[in-house]
Amino acid sequence: MPRRTPRHETEGPGSKSAQTRGRLLDAAAAVLARKGFAGSRLVDIAEQAQVQAPAIYYYFPSREDLIEEVMFVGAEAMRSHLTDALAALPPGTPPADRIAAAVESHLRHELEISDYSRAIIRNGNQLPEQVGARAMAEVAAYNEIWRGLVADLAAAGQLRTGLDPAVARMMVLGSLNWAAEWWDPERGGIDEVIGIAQSMVLHALRP
Repeated sequence: MPRRTPRHETEGPGSKSAQTRGRLLDAAAAVLARKGFAGSRLVDIAEQAQVQAPAIYYYFPSREDLIEEVMFVGAEAMRSHLTDALAALPPGTPPADRIAAAVESHLRHELEISDYSRAIIRNGNQLPEQVGARAMAEVAAYNEIWRGLVADLAAAGQLRTGLDPAVARMMVLGSLNWAAEWWDPERGGIDEVIGIAQSMVLHALRP
């Protein structure tokens, strides 16, 4: 069933309605990142966005519609961030350096830039199919970029013998995702975390 489009979504991006809708999405992402799908209540989202809870229904028909949009926005943003990071590299950048750039892109977006990415990482596997379908399509596209990065490493003869590329890719992404659960900026800067992650990933993948 196609997602219904409320009237306000056709208004200009600078309108008051669009700004309020953006605040609701930001608030929902922050609450989802903290409390998860099951624990996220509309009243918590409304409080975070500084609106009355009933007003949410002007922008989203239901809690599930709001969460569905947050998940899609988060997944799309992660994919776009990675695509932009790789496109910014000089032509001919070696496969290992492209993977290092992808590691940095993932961790910066997850830990430093966006509540949306933490929301999708922490809740992607908890969502009912109708809530997560659009987001999961973006996640699949993101994984496909990583599949290409590992395939390029293998084509260059730099993938460790005996590694299943698909398993290796998912192990890397699983490790990077887990950083959302334990990283605390007060215990160490993100640059140090990125450097360690890049070193570990490349040592694990290469001979």
